[in-house]
Amino acid sequence: METVSLAHNLDRFPINVEKLALDTGSIFGWQDTVTEVRSADIKGFEGCLFPNENKTQWLILYNSKMKSNGRIRFTQAHELGHYLLHRQQKAFFECSNAADMYNVSKEDKDIEADADRFASYLLMPFDDYRKQIDSTINLDIFGSCADRYGVSLTATILRWLEYTEEKAVLIVSRNGFMNWAWSSTAAMKAGAFFRTKNNVIPIPPNSLTANELISQDRKGVDVIGKVWFQHAESKMTLREMKIQSEQFDSIITLLILPSVAEVWPAYA
Repeated sequence: METVSLAHNLDRFPINVEKLALDTGSIFGWQDTVTEVRSADIKGFEGCLFPNENKTQWLILYNSKMKSNGRIRFTQAHELGHYLLHRQQKAFFECSNAADMYNVSKEDKDIEADADRFASYLLMPFDDYRKQIDSTINLDIFGSCADRYGVSLTATILRWLEYTEEKAVLIVSRNGFMNWAWSSTAAMKAGAFFRTKNNVIPIPPNSLTANELISQDRKGVDVIGKVWFQHAESKMTLREMKIQSEQFDSIITLLILPSVAEVWPAYA
């Protein structure tokens, strides 16, 4: 990416995924190149990667209905990941969001996970990303990262959850119920996670997230741990942050647990 940025006098961040995709074939000396990146009305999919009849040219499409520039950039990078990593494995790629991936094969899930990781690493390189995160975690810091890399707030938090040693849980909810949740490795080991697949999990009524009078709290407030995790110790508190996205009619919540917290149920 440094080569493309210097050659075209582009800013290092946010990465110009379209320019990178169009230049990738020539950079590697490949004959089958990406020749077009554009929006299209592809109902049911966020992005697609298609070859021409003799597989000498590839087309990257992203859904024209997507509202977020960050989501568009991530989708472009995801499809570029398929081109670089998987184009010898499948004839074409039609990619939905994570919520629609429950009923596909393990192979397809692995391929989609690979493309997501590629997009994340491309748009938010680890060495640069870690420099942006200081010791005090809050949604303002992640918001600054989202602006720097041209991605969504959710994407920047997920990137942090990949490597942090903090016990942290990200929750995206709508109308009082969880859409999905993701925990850091440390939080998973402590029992702090939610099984949202095929489950209807309500937002706890006493949580900051459920408080309709507060649309956002980027720094966070202390909340009794049992509000979110019934098996937490009675005196344990966690920090809860939230921001309401009117654009997507959803709430993003980030929970930070104490380093010593364990919320597994007690067994006799």
